[in-house]
Amino acid sequence: MSLDNYAIIDSTLREGEQFINADFTRDQKIRIAEALSEFGTEYLELTSPLASPGCADDVRAIVRLGLKSRILTHIRCHRDDAAIALDTGVDGLDVVIGTSSQLRQFSHGKSIDEIIDLAAETLTWIRAQAPDIELRFSTEDSFRSEEAELLRVYLAVDKLGVVNRLGTADTVGIATPTQVGRLVGTLRRLTHCDIEFHGHNDSGCAIANAFAALEAGATHIDTTILGIGERNGIPPLGGFVARMYTYDRAATRRKYRLDQLRALDLMVAEMVNVDIPFNNPVTGYSAFTHKAGIHAKAILNAPETYEALDPHDFGLTRYISIAHRLTGWNAVKARADQLGLELTDARIKTLTQHIKVLADERALTLDEVDNLLRQWANGNGAHGSWQTGSLVDG
Repeated sequence: MSLDNYAIIDSTLREGEQFINADFTRDQKIRIAEALSEFGTEYLELTSPLASPGCADDVRAIVRLGLKSRILTHIRCHRDDAAIALDTGVDGLDVVIGTSSQLRQFSHGKSIDEIIDLAAETLTWIRAQAPDIELRFSTEDSFRSEEAELLRVYLAVDKLGVVNRLGTADTVGIATPTQVGRLVGTLRRLTHCDIEFHGHNDSGCAIANAFAALEAGATHIDTTILGIGERNGIPPLGGFVARMYTYDRAATRRKYRLDQLRALDLMVAEMVNVDIPFNNPVTGYSAFTHKAGIHAKAILNAPETYEALDPHDFGLTRYISIAHRLTGWNAVKARADQLGLELTDARIKTLTQHIKVLADERALTLDEVDNLLRQWANGNGAHGSWQTGSLVDG
């Protein structure tokens, strides 16, 4: 069910602010919030108003925008934090406390019993103050917590009957999809709440873990634009959407404005002064580039042969590279057709071999290959032996 009915909680304005290069101004935060809401993101999670006076004002400013996305803020499991957060007018509070032995020893110093008591006090107080607010309780470092202790906390909180969601967090990025599925599945069987997954990408499993969470019954997934966040960040919005697109293309197209994804990535990349990785899902510069001759032939006949993602759904186009030794004659012919040039198949095949020989000597550019195509179409191509150091023979 969750694979067909899930929500994205984009945390670019909370987790993303923890990225080393992120220092968003209020105007930038507003631009990000508006763009994410227009994209169709169901929730936006903002930095705690306790972080600084400016952060509190930022939360209020974004709440006043009246966006389609619901606005959440992330706070510690303390009544004082909750009181300040409620005053900002947000739609929901994301309450968190660490449960692993590491965090209990070196962060807040509380036992499991003390965590349960504090959660009960804080969560029931919040619900009494704000009967209609969306309330989430999450453990931090869930996957390094002892399972029995972890379940004690979750079951005690669920029994309170005051929270909408239970959150699970792979805080240091060590969980596997199997582990995520097992924990989320257990919570789905034993509790009555929606379930959120927040997973870090330290070992490269963030998107896979998010999908495993949905398969096991999670209802909410945390993302950030470009995956920015603490250390290696969390699932990138684009990568997670691409994963869901390959599962159900039609549903993903209905939920989100996919053609706006590139603009989102470019905007945040500029704000945090990074390049979009070449292999970034959807928006990396090589995402829809085809090079091998055998691939190119199939792509020209039926793009889905080698594309699980249709670039046109994302407002993008595919590119077939031909200026190299791996090129095939079908790709060269397609380029000739694009340029409006008439060449027989036999001429195209001969020219393709010529391109391969030249490319063995040095790197070629598309402009150089286009010039070759024009020369051969005008009857100035090779008729005798090839001179591999030159682009024109004969």
